[in-house]
Amino acid sequence: MHDKLFVSIIVPCRNEEKYIGACLNSIIKQNYPKDRMEVLVVDGRSEDKTRDIVEKFKIQNSKFKIQILDNPRKIKSCALNIGIKQAKGDVVVIMDAHSGYAKNYISKCIEYLEKYRVDNVGGVIKTMPAGDSLVARAIAICLSHFFGAGGSVFRTGSKKPRPVDTVFGGCYRKEVFKKIGLFNENLVRSQDMEFNLRLKKAGGKILLAPDIVCYYYPKSNFWDFFLHNIQDGIWAVYPLKFVKMPFKFRHYIPFVFVFSLLATALLGLFSQIFFCLFLLILGLYFLANMYFSIKICLEQKNLRYLLVMPVAFAVRHFGYGLGSLWGIARILK
Repeated sequence: MHDKLFVSIIVPCRNEEKYIGACLNSIIKQNYPKDRMEVLVVDGRSEDKTRDIVEKFKIQNSKFKIQILDNPRKIKSCALNIGIKQAKGDVVVIMDAHSGYAKNYISKCIEYLEKYRVDNVGGVIKTMPAGDSLVARAIAICLSHFFGAGGSVFRTGSKKPRPVDTVFGGCYRKEVFKKIGLFNENLVRSQDMEFNLRLKKAGGKILLAPDIVCYYYPKSNFWDFFLHNIQDGIWAVYPLKFVKMPFKFRHYIPFVFVFSLLATALLGLFSQIFFCLFLLILGLYFLANMYFSIKICLEQKNLRYLLVMPVAFAVRHFGYGLGSLWGIARILK
């Protein structure tokens, strides 16, 4: 029965010339029936060659339904809503332009959607190095490791299908958007987490299946990775200005950590007790960071990771925490 479902694939993108070709190629190679799919590439007025690459794919794969839609507001939540409104499918699959997908990605999504009678299905991310350098590999490991990803099951993996609070991308029944509404266009990021919170609050079910696999390529250097985590941190807390449902506590742990350090450092100027507390927090973090970094060195059988893993974890945690502080400042001003 599942092969009769028509699938609308929405690919929001902006300035993705480096990855959009590989993404579309992995979509075209899906083993789901080609006549039961359409691809809606929603472009946020890219200033690079993204649009040209998509146009070339359209010409080279004329039998495959590929449309390019314009997103004048440029942000992802708007792109998703534009795609959903145009989608003809019974099912909407959101696919990130910065990723590649296993050839059975869509067929597995539909299989689990039908088998478990859920509203949204997603899989696990296999974070791949975006370059050949040791730093790029360390960043990829950081985002796949419990110490770097926290309780994000879609990043750290699962041994069996399980209910979760959110998934990467997602395969939704189209009817969900009629019941829950569209994505919140006030949110530049975190729109998926906010939507899935609304979905669960309304009684919807979200499933993660470990054999649904996509490959994600993060930033390849520490500076870009730091800036990316600042933005992640901002949009972990700033949505509270527009919605009254907080995300899971794991999203606020970096904020609590960085705020505790800054507060005890400041109070430590006037009190030895707070200065000792500052040193304790910093020392415990250093020990935890080194513990996990050494474990990774042993697992990878490469001592050079000891030079980069502590930095990768610190960039992740401090960037995210500082971003969350900035997000709260933006709410309060």
